[in-house]
Amino acid sequence: MNKTPTTRREFLHLVAGAALAGPVSASAGLEPAASANATAFTASATSGPSTGTATAAPVQGADIGDAALRIAFDSSLRSRLRRMSREAASVPLALTDWAATETLLLADGRRVEQFALQRSARRAIDGSHGAGTSLNLVGVSDERIEKTVNVELFARYPGFLFMRVTYRNLAARPIELSEWRNADIEFFADRASTEAPPFWSYCGSTHQDRRDWVQPVRAGFEQENFMGMNASDYGGGIPIVDVWRRDCGLAVGHVEKRPCLVSLPVIASAKGVKLGITGQLKRVLAPGEQLATPQCFVAVHNGDYFATLDTYRRIMAERGVCAPAPPDAAYEPIWCAWGYERDCTPQLILDTLPKVRELGLRWAVIDDGWQDNVGDWNLNREKYPRGEQDMRHLVSEIRAASLKPRLWVAPLAAAPGSDVLHDHTDMLLLDKDGAPQLVSWWNSFYLCPAYDKTVVFTQSLVKRFLGDWGFAGLKIDGQHLNGVAPCYNPAHKHAYPEESVEKLQDFFRALYTTARELDPQVVMELCPCGTGDSLFNFTFINQTPAADPESSWQVRHKGKTLKALLGPSAPFAGDHVELSDGHDDFASTVGIGAVVSTKFTWPRDPKPKDSFLLTPRKEALWRKWIALYNEHLLPKGTYRGELYDIGFDKPETHVIEKSGRLYYALYARNWNGPVSIKGLAAGRYRLRDYFNDRDLGEVHAPAAQLPVAFDRFLVLEATPI
Repeated sequence: MNKTPTTRREFLHLVAGAALAGPVSASAGLEPAASANATAFTASATSGPSTGTATAAPVQGADIGDAALRIAFDSSLRSRLRRMSREAASVPLALTDWAATETLLLADGRRVEQFALQRSARRAIDGSHGAGTSLNLVGVSDERIEKTVNVELFARYPGFLFMRVTYRNLAARPIELSEWRNADIEFFADRASTEAPPFWSYCGSTHQDRRDWVQPVRAGFEQENFMGMNASDYGGGIPIVDVWRRDCGLAVGHVEKRPCLVSLPVIASAKGVKLGITGQLKRVLAPGEQLATPQCFVAVHNGDYFATLDTYRRIMAERGVCAPAPPDAAYEPIWCAWGYERDCTPQLILDTLPKVRELGLRWAVIDDGWQDNVGDWNLNREKYPRGEQDMRHLVSEIRAASLKPRLWVAPLAAAPGSDVLHDHTDMLLLDKDGAPQLVSWWNSFYLCPAYDKTVVFTQSLVKRFLGDWGFAGLKIDGQHLNGVAPCYNPAHKHAYPEESVEKLQDFFRALYTTARELDPQVVMELCPCGTGDSLFNFTFINQTPAADPESSWQVRHKGKTLKALLGPSAPFAGDHVELSDGHDDFASTVGIGAVVSTKFTWPRDPKPKDSFLLTPRKEALWRKWIALYNEHLLPKGTYRGELYDIGFDKPETHVIEKSGRLYYALYARNWNGPVSIKGLAAGRYRLRDYFNDRDLGEVHAPAAQLPVAFDRFLVLEATPI
């Protein structure tokens, strides 16, 4: 990825953008409203600035927009974005400057940026996303490369601009390519604002250091956000980046139905933030041959990134990529035996079950350590001397305690020395040098998810765990499951190496379908530890946790993210509360509408250190929160992520709407002052602190405010009077 503009691009920006485009106020971002129209859809011609070096005389530019966003193209197919306003008297807000936003990098280092516009056309469209309009533009560069840009806007999704860019070699000789860029924009900072930081960001990428998904954008901020493997077993993610300031935000991503190996860089700049979508390639474009880049989008929004992800979820659902409806069991609170870690025995589990049931938990999860090795998934005979008979007995005891049994497993990993590697080496995912891909945590190797034999083998495991042993759910675990590397194993006869990347979701489909045939109410949890998650994989999973959060902040912003991506009532679990701040922050799970989970040990913990023993003091707190969770079952409500900006609004606030009431969760190290109570319909409401069971008085909506003081958290129930 080029992290600074080329000299030619800098020159064009200074000469063409500044001298020819006319004055644009980067501080206020305001410009005359010529050609702006806030009705449903408009497309019009625009003279626009042009540097105009091309093989044919350039024609007039064009623009297209709706009531929220307008994109204009000049006669060289450069573009700029403006945010529209509902008020007729208001002027559009310039979000970006004129720039070459869709470009090609040739193998010799030249960047092709200027395409003399040859023709443009617009038409009404109607399809899976409803009614809309499209603008089609065709231009040709000096290198005889034809660029076609097709822009679509739909009435159902105002401010969400779809873009497909293709290139065709018109020259008589081959042209060698090394990179394409789409939506390569620089989003202006609002220099009239005093907010610090000036921007917040959401990046859907995966990183081995398990960094936050939501971060402030300060000077020096830079992330490449590659959607492939960023380490041997860390990769994949949500192909979206979103950057917002207090008054509005911009997002860039793609809407393909399968993962694409692209980058979505976010870089703090002198003017604001640069973002876009980039694909690296080594390809020779023969005469007449065409290159089609993924269908991308640019979206403008108010508030934080929730609006973008919620819209993306609905768009992808219309394209057939959506999460399944979860069973009721996916909302039941969870106890996991991982508190005992790999030394866990059946007797330790049996001893803990009475307390699990007494506290109001409904699931008992047998975690890592039951197996002889990773890969074969046979029982450890030291712990289960009678083999499957002992496991079936443990499952029956869990059910006798009125609990549901769930089993941990890490598919697609096989340890050296396992029978599956010895007998079926053909299942390995191999790199281009013929070497296996490492799964670091278990010191294992990847199996290829796009190889039929791997799929059939893993389906047989699902049948054994659910059908033979009697489990009611699976905890499918591992950071290696979020994405995989391209596979070059000749035994698999892949059409292209990236088939392994694209067919990972098909692997999960096979597991989910097999499990549902055995038990229609099965809970299939995917815990891609510390990764950026993947909507493609979640189309065949019905529960997801915070996946090894490193802070309560991660629990909360992962919750907001996944409620947007999977639906406002999705059964997102906060993961073990012992991973939160203070190892006891139930408020960051219950308050955001997440499923409660814990890994306490009781009545003893054999570990000499890192004990999770449920002491009497802790038990009182666990009992109280679990009872509150079971009483309100907030995950079944509607998460109202559009009401508060997780970056700029203080204190941090999350809202659940359920059964005519609104539940607010406020978070801060300490707070003393007024808070805005958003989202209430007009009228009077009584507010109650439902953790401390105290009445906080009445408020009058919609302009409701309440003076409060709290440390760490405050959870409120608003009841209409």
